[in-house]
Amino acid sequence: MTQFFSSRRMHWFAVAASAVVIAACNKGQQAMTPAAADKPATPPVATVDGTPITRAEYDFYIKRLLQGRPNTELTTEQKNGVLDDMIGMQLIADQAVKDGLDKDPEVATSLQVLRLRILADAQSQKYLKDKEPTDADLHADYDAAVAGLDKTEYHARHILVPTKEQAEAVIKKIKGGAKFEDVAKAESTDTSKANGGDLGWFSLNRMAKPFGDAVKNLKKGEMTQEPVQTQFGWHVIKLEDTREAPPPPFEQVKQQVTNNVMQKKLAAYVDTLKKSAKIEKSL
Repeated sequence: MTQFFSSRRMHWFAVAASAVVIAACNKGQQAMTPAAADKPATPPVATVDGTPITRAEYDFYIKRLLQGRPNTELTTEQKNGVLDDMIGMQLIADQAVKDGLDKDPEVATSLQVLRLRILADAQSQKYLKDKEPTDADLHADYDAAVAGLDKTEYHARHILVPTKEQAEAVIKKIKGGAKFEDVAKAESTDTSKANGGDLGWFSLNRMAKPFGDAVKNLKKGEMTQEPVQTQFGWHVIKLEDTREAPPPPFEQVKQQVTNNVMQKKLAAYVDTLKKSAKIEKSL
């Protein structure tokens, strides 16, 4: 728990620091508003040079650190550590405002983008709150995804070399009677050379597109007659075998399918907003 908690504190420090700068600016404005003083408030968890760190801010920061884990898991020492973090952020943010950094164009833009993201995330969550997909929705999305899958897996070997000329020489050598595996062990620069260039079983979407396209066009036992170039170099490929691979069972990918359906709902919502908005682009 301690290691998890410490890593989350580090992850959220930068984001929270920006949020505190926003809060510091807002607090400065509220201090000049008489109505703000008339509202009853929960006592702050700390006060830094007269600026309160509210209970709501502290609880929010804790909630984001724990990401759904119960607050009761924190020790008193950890809770005090979080408060010390927030005090440090408040001091840094206050100094940033004093130094006029909130008026710096880049900082001001960063704060605006952060505010935009927070509001967009909040509205997205509000919109999706009562739109949990039904089992029928999930199975429909799963079935559509499965129908579009390439269910074939391939077992191939390859020899990877730096230049096209070397790849052509490799092809010539194998056509002359050398065993593919022996040439791979002797000349390939890929780690698979130890296994004679054997890549095991794979689906095409795991491979660079030129490599996958070449494999797909081979018959069992065939080798590419021309070198195949990818970002890794030049390949000579031999297809050993193919097999049909069943798709992952629904229950195994249910959460992934749920996320996909929710993203589609959100994308449709954004499209609706776009249709009713006046949008002008100037890039």
